[in-house]
Amino acid sequence: MDCSHVFEFRVNRLIVVFALFLAFFSGSGAFAQTDTTHVVDEAHAEAPAKKFDIGKFALHHIADSHSWHVIGETYINLPVILYTKNGMVTFSSGDFHYDDEGKNVVERKGLRFVKLHEKIYYASANVNAHGQFVDLDEKHHAANARPLDVSLTKNACTLFLSIIVILAVFLNVANGYKKRKGKSPKGLQSWMEPIILFVRDDIAKPNLGHKYERFMPYLLTVFFFIWFNNMLGLVPFLPGGANLTGNIAVTLVLAVATFCLTVFNGNKYYWKHIFMPDVPWWMYIVMVPVELFGIFTKPIALMIRLFANITAGHILVLSLICLVFVFDSLYIAPISVAFAVFIGAIELLVAFIQAFIFTILSALFIGMAIEEHH
Repeated sequence: MDCSHVFEFRVNRLIVVFALFLAFFSGSGAFAQTDTTHVVDEAHAEAPAKKFDIGKFALHHIADSHSWHVIGETYINLPVILYTKNGMVTFSSGDFHYDDEGKNVVERKGLRFVKLHEKIYYASANVNAHGQFVDLDEKHHAANARPLDVSLTKNACTLFLSIIVILAVFLNVANGYKKRKGKSPKGLQSWMEPIILFVRDDIAKPNLGHKYERFMPYLLTVFFFIWFNNMLGLVPFLPGGANLTGNIAVTLVLAVATFCLTVFNGNKYYWKHIFMPDVPWWMYIVMVPVELFGIFTKPIALMIRLFANITAGHILVLSLICLVFVFDSLYIAPISVAFAVFIGAIELLVAFIQAFIFTILSALFIGMAIEEHH
């Protein structure tokens, strides 16, 4: 096992400890210190000569992956699906033997593949001094060509998992309303009803007015999708561990959905304000481009806000945990534990707040497009 996976294994064990702290809102300081002592002792015994790169480790940990970490050294190997010049190629990510440095080669259909920084490349014909088959340029970036990768990665699995969870929850709630019609809510229904009413009364109605019912399905879907995935991202092992809402491709799709609803539901007064604003005609040359530009800046702001906040939270927690390895000292462990637990608890609140902000801004933008002229 290479040094990066040794560090990842140790830090993942620390993350598990911190997750237990957050789950039970209690913990033993002596236990945390003892566990950290054990990890740091191992780090002293097997530490490589080079300095631990906290930035590289944090970015690697929040990135998408072709395997799904369960706990400890246990991983679930996900299928690799590549579209190559010889057609579709499929194999298990375990065939790379958890190598992420381009050393292990997988051969399929007369083609050779290597994995470097969770990206799959065609293997070069020459082997370098380190036994790597992938060519690196002067900036240590892979210079090899890449096949089209449509693999079922950790983020994709988390996406499907969250959809299943959301369907299970809301089908259960819907059945509860059918069976207990006219009665007080019970069970899961009683937990979800206040949140649903919160989205309706505090987000939809104030921003959409009497047309709120038309957009409630979308607002509820986007709110619970973001919230559930934010919470799953805080769990450091299966079924969590993925940074789905911190993936800009996912936030882009959500922002595009809001953009399409805004544009296609915009009434004549909305478009008149953009193309014929209530200003002197000679100012149209300035105002019209500004208003058109504003149509696109709104979804871009939605996309970047969610992506940046969730990603920053994960990086901060990982950085605090890694302070033990950066300073290579046992004395920093209590500080690292205290701050990581504190920031982790705040992230529980941030998970809800970011879902709320994205939903209320979506409702605001749609409401501006459908607002009637006074």
